[in-house]
Amino acid sequence: MMKTPTLRNLDLNLLYAFSILMEELNVSRAAERMFIGQPGLSSALRRLREALGDELFIRVGRKLQPTPRALAIAPDIARALATIERTVQPPDAFDPASWQGEFRVGLCDNLEMAFFGVLTARVRELAPHARVVAVAATKRDSVQLLEEGAYDFSVAVHGEPASWHIRQPLFEQHLKCLYDPQRLKLTLPLSIDEYASQPHVIVSSAGNDARDVDIFLQHAGIKREVVASVSRYSAVGPVLQAVPAIATVPETVAHCMAQLYGLSVSSPPLDFPAEPISMLYRKVDDVKGSAAWFRQLFIEVAAEALNVSGCRPDSEFSLSVSR
Repeated sequence: MMKTPTLRNLDLNLLYAFSILMEELNVSRAAERMFIGQPGLSSALRRLREALGDELFIRVGRKLQPTPRALAIAPDIARALATIERTVQPPDAFDPASWQGEFRVGLCDNLEMAFFGVLTARVRELAPHARVVAVAATKRDSVQLLEEGAYDFSVAVHGEPASWHIRQPLFEQHLKCLYDPQRLKLTLPLSIDEYASQPHVIVSSAGNDARDVDIFLQHAGIKREVVASVSRYSAVGPVLQAVPAIATVPETVAHCMAQLYGLSVSSPPLDFPAEPISMLYRKVDDVKGSAAWFRQLFIEVAAEALNVSGCRPDSEFSLSVSR
């Protein structure tokens, strides 16, 4: 009784031998192409005939004549082998200079403000035919947006990643105090009493006061007066120019705003907890040429931006996505 052929009793090399025999229709030439002897190829053909229950090739003179069964299965086998070969080949080297496509990154507004301009300039320099897009993302929705394919990776505060994601730590983001020295005269270093006695501006996209800073202050027995709440960090600078107040913001925002609006930056009088900023991307994109190149470029751009602004010495920033 003939066994039904399955992948379990079919050697991939047998299908490869079949494909070469279909092209050459000659055992000697087929064996030469496969770098094996004629006895080896004849043995492979015998096993293939047993597995498929068909002669497959009949000798007619000096040539082999495919049977109807061989002619019927040959196209599918050729396509399958071509697909497997493409799959196992190493990925082509990515050439940013000639690549035409779109790079997408998920950023909250303070990181977009700090890094996106420099990132765009570097992409334009190295990949002049590419487009770079920033997508609004926060620690609340970054994972969902990544799953939906909204961007190549996100940079934010990420929790423990799923097994199909990769989280790459980048840097610890500390808080700084920002104010307009023309409107608010402060004695530095800033004391806890002076910090608590001044008006404060906060950033809250939801428009509430339940901020991590205030929770930390409550635990320390300190209460501050919040006179204004803005929805985005980009509004902090103009508000501080108009109102004598302090804003406690991430250092990336503080240094950007200081340059744009002539504001002063000071260390806070309390050791506020730092936020661990990381990069999150899908495992399926780990070795994808364009995605890997873009991730590495962002890491380098962010490191340079932080070092130039004085936020971080070189040694404290991860410069590689290798794990």
